[in-house]
Amino acid sequence: MSTKRAAAGAALLAAALPCTAAAQTFTGQRPTPQPADFAPALLDRCTAATCIARLTAPQLLAEVEKLVTAGRFAEAQPMVAALEQVPALRFEVRFLSGFIAAQLGDHQRAIGYYKEILADDPNQTRVRVELARSMLAMGRPQSADRQFRMAQQDADLPPEVARTIRTVRDIIRQNRAWRLDLNVGFAPDTNINNATSFDSITILWGGLIPIDLALDENARARSGLGQTATISAGVRLPVGEGVAMITDLDATGANYTGSLYDDYQVQLAAGGEVRLSGTLRATLQALGAQRWFAGDVASRQAGAKAGLQLGIGDRQRIGLQIDGRRTDALFDRGYDGWQLGGYASYERAITRSIVASVGVFGRRDWLNVDAYSNKEYGASLGLGGELPLGFNAGISGTVSRATYDAPMYMFAWDPRRDMRYTGRVTLGNRKLAWQGFSPEVTVAYSRNDSSIRYFANDRLRMRIGLARYF
Repeated sequence: MSTKRAAAGAALLAAALPCTAAAQTFTGQRPTPQPADFAPALLDRCTAATCIARLTAPQLLAEVEKLVTAGRFAEAQPMVAALEQVPALRFEVRFLSGFIAAQLGDHQRAIGYYKEILADDPNQTRVRVELARSMLAMGRPQSADRQFRMAQQDADLPPEVARTIRTVRDIIRQNRAWRLDLNVGFAPDTNINNATSFDSITILWGGLIPIDLALDENARARSGLGQTATISAGVRLPVGEGVAMITDLDATGANYTGSLYDDYQVQLAAGGEVRLSGTLRATLQALGAQRWFAGDVASRQAGAKAGLQLGIGDRQRIGLQIDGRRTDALFDRGYDGWQLGGYASYERAITRSIVASVGVFGRRDWLNVDAYSNKEYGASLGLGGELPLGFNAGISGTVSRATYDAPMYMFAWDPRRDMRYTGRVTLGNRKLAWQGFSPEVTVAYSRNDSSIRYFANDRLRMRIGLARYF
């Protein structure tokens, strides 16, 4: 984002926000100052060379607000420092310290104060907007946009401020060049090979005679500890009014002792985005993907995906996506074929910092072997956002049903039927940070109840790591 654009966005916000340093939210937690509050400051009423005054903490706070309202930030700064010794005014002092630092050009210091406030109380919308302003001034449009988006979730946001935030977010999106998210850590896993936990299965010898077959240790679930990494990156280049070229890269990897169960995946998508209206956007991208397992290329995919995203006010969003791709399965040509999927999601902000989501999906695989071809449909629920004390939390779950086109006569005369369940809980803390990375713990459980015992499994994974969002 250019310096000129950033300055324009900051200027828009400065014009829309009240020019008071009072630590108030947009929801009226503190009253908006009245004209009487702007009486001459004590410093202006002092005519002697040296003046001595006895003020209570609230009176001194009022004097600071008068000076800041008048733009006399340097004079207000030592008074704010004096108020740091008053625990009851901790919120006001931190807000004032950040506000003054920002006005004096020390945006990095201001960001620190604002983050401290939001870590304790993520519902402070005014503080979140000021944080976004400082991030914008620091040339961090991606981070600023995230804060503006969360501020928009406040149902009590004044209309003029809401309009200004939408305008600034439009400027950010039109000029945003890139994004990058990183997550690295360790992952204890009860089933690194995603296999059944049964010691034996029943097969049909000759398709008729049932025989119990013992499974060796490589065919049964094995636990392990691995190192994991996730990268999500994107580039967006405006090419015209409401039109942009977009490229997305997503990569994940899990490394275990040896290479037998190492699993790496990468997907690259490139195409365009068209803004159809102020609330509706459409995307179309070609994509390619590759997976490595046990040190060898397991599969390659090529295809395309298209999506629509509709904003409903500032608190709701609907998304639709269609994804079609051709799979080249190097480990087993029976899995070569086509895959088509459709996805729909609905998101709603239920508080100023918590978002709930619901989704449905359907997928169809047409593969070389009918017994591998299948269709799956399901639904998901999610809830997540920022909590007090600096915590981020999220919880989600998915349930789906998969049915296969033809029997695997080695196992049964009836086609395979699966019920699949997944659940995930994530907890992080943004107050604890090292080089921009914050700790994050994720626990995920998956279960597949299959009509064929060999494919039934469950898996519990934990990821303990560090995450950073640029």
